[in-house]
Amino acid sequence: MTAIKFPGAGTYVPEGVSLRTLSNAVQACHGCDLYRHATQAVFGEGRAGAPIVMLGEQPGDQEDRAGRPFVGPAGTLLNRALADAGIDRSDIYITNAVKHFKFEERGKRRIHKKPTAAEVVACRPWLQAELERLRPEVLVCLGATALQSVFGNRYRVLKDRGHFFEHPMAKAATVTVHPAAILRASGVTQRETDYQAFVKDLSAVRLKLAELA
Repeated sequence: MTAIKFPGAGTYVPEGVSLRTLSNAVQACHGCDLYRHATQAVFGEGRAGAPIVMLGEQPGDQEDRAGRPFVGPAGTLLNRALADAGIDRSDIYITNAVKHFKFEERGKRRIHKKPTAAEVVACRPWLQAELERLRPEVLVCLGATALQSVFGNRYRVLKDRGHFFEHPMAKAATVTVHPAAILRASGVTQRETDYQAFVKDLSAVRLKLAELA
């Protein structure tokens, strides 16, 4: 089967501009076909000097409608976990590997659909532009798609979570689960176990940030 090829976002990403300008420019991106059905592109959010960048997969239904990242249930859980790990939310710039919502319709519901490797690659120039301007102390990949966007196939979420790696645009990078995976866990006990492991990973990010400082 022939792999689907997209033109990619490279020609849509302006050079030498601010994050705010990038946020406006992404709305015109036709680097892959996802723009055809999404309400809008969803760019990253947070202060330019934030020491931590958190990278998710893609906007969800609520994010697509609001035009902001992590405003749905996964974002609510993330905010709670950050507080439990002792990380100030103002120290976070949060974004996604893919800027448009990919979904399938089931009745009136829009159900999340995992982006393909080709869609992740097509959207990567936006992430690169963000990271070039942010240069964070710590880059945190939330889940497999974010990890793939940053490192390709070199690492695995469950095997490498909690460890720190070198990255050219951050002093350190790490991976943990996406908070949506915790929400999907079966049963209250399993969700609590997964949540505590997630908080532990975020606590390690706080300690790494202090070490780098």
